[in-house]
Amino acid sequence: MTETYVIAGGCFWCLDAAYRALRGVSSVVSGYTGGRRPHPTYEQVCTGATGHAEAVKVTFDPEVIAPEIILDAFFTMHDPRQLNHQGADRGTQYRSAMFYESDEQRALFEAARERAAEIWDAPVGDEEGTIVTRIEPLGDFYDAEDYHQDFFAKNPTQGYCLAVAAPKVNKVRARFAQYAA
Repeated sequence: MTETYVIAGGCFWCLDAAYRALRGVSSVVSGYTGGRRPHPTYEQVCTGATGHAEAVKVTFDPEVIAPEIILDAFFTMHDPRQLNHQGADRGTQYRSAMFYESDEQRALFEAARERAAEIWDAPVGDEEGTIVTRIEPLGDFYDAEDYHQDFFAKNPTQGYCLAVAAPKVNKVRARFAQYAA
């Protein structure tokens, strides 16, 4: 049996790469959700006008890796205190968000956000410096273009991958070494 979470925390290339580094994760799909435009393109999402976030759909085996580890890894690989950006990536498409499919997922996401507030020593809120991660119902999820899927593995020497994605992957591997693939 597998479970799937849809989460957004900055550029989906980083989330994709970090989750692929964990044992028990069977699939990671980069895509767009949380917006208004059906079937948006990357270029449209980058304008910020669609309302979509760059997100990943992570499918995993909870018998191999606990849901709490998947969620704690999420709060390790991005800074949930940054409102509508991660580092130099700016705009609502880079927001921190978790998209739930059930009341059970919503409760797990809320508990994870509370743990993150303790780890980051910041309250949950709506302003920069607080844990700004939004928890919203999952609407339509649109797969990103093929060249975005597993981008880090396909482009390991690309500048963004070396400067931004690789450190995040290494941070997750170090913190969750017992789950490293």
